[in-house]
Amino acid sequence: MGRDLIAMLDGCQHRGPDSTGFALYADGADDLYRLRFYVGEGAEAAVSIARIKEILADKGAELLAGEQVGGSFAASVRHAGDVRPFAYAMEHAAKLFSLGHRLEIVKDEGTAHEVDARYHLSAIQGTHGLGHVRLATESAVRPEAAHPFWATGFSDIAIVHNGQITNYWKWRRRLEKLGFEFRTDNDSELIAVYLAKKLSDGASLKQALTDSIEDMDGTFSFLVSTGNEIGYAKDRLAAKPMVMVETDQLVAIASEEVSLNRLFPGQALSTREPLPGTIGTWSR
Repeated sequence: MGRDLIAMLDGCQHRGPDSTGFALYADGADDLYRLRFYVGEGAEAAVSIARIKEILADKGAELLAGEQVGGSFAASVRHAGDVRPFAYAMEHAAKLFSLGHRLEIVKDEGTAHEVDARYHLSAIQGTHGLGHVRLATESAVRPEAAHPFWATGFSDIAIVHNGQITNYWKWRRRLEKLGFEFRTDNDSELIAVYLAKKLSDGASLKQALTDSIEDMDGTFSFLVSTGNEIGYAKDRLAAKPMVMVETDQLVAIASEEVSLNRLFPGQALSTREPLPGTIGTWSR
């Protein structure tokens, strides 16, 4: 999976040379969480990692393993309590890129191959994943500003998004009044939390995506993944590109067909572009 995502992202790297990110899903256990933080380097990293360990102990979580790679710190943790207050507490320790039983988000400055050289992602085996290359247009080039975004406070939900949500503040204030927290001003994080809230209330992913087309204003194409599903939504204006291919072995979706061609070199592909105002889901 890591190798395939790198190939796809390299195919469309011209869309964004500033940073590259991956949301990777592998098998996990219900009582174990994977957490990945951005901690910086040197003395800054040492302070952040010490703070992470302090809050883990305070929350009664057992740190089973921890590894610092580049500016990130990956931790394997056993925790049996409610995930949302635990996640919010860990967010105050350091910038938390992801939390999940199966999910791990890796993102950093540079191209897909440069990030792979740092984190050795091409060797990762898994079931499904998301990737994103970014051109920084509205915020600085920093790892924490890169996609994918995790649904803050929820387990195993991630998103990549192309577009702009114009009623962002309306939905953010509505969700904050319900007790949800946000760590960025990025509308992609908002979509992720919105969908996660729907799922936590018992909606199916298909219903949550259908509702998002009604509730979200603006132009958007986005992919969302959970521990066992992946789905897309495309607004009614269809200004943001999306193309897909589906075989008996895999489903692949990208902004440009060149990324899909990287998976099937030398083959003629039967691709399709989702219609305006549509959604789709696949599950394990």
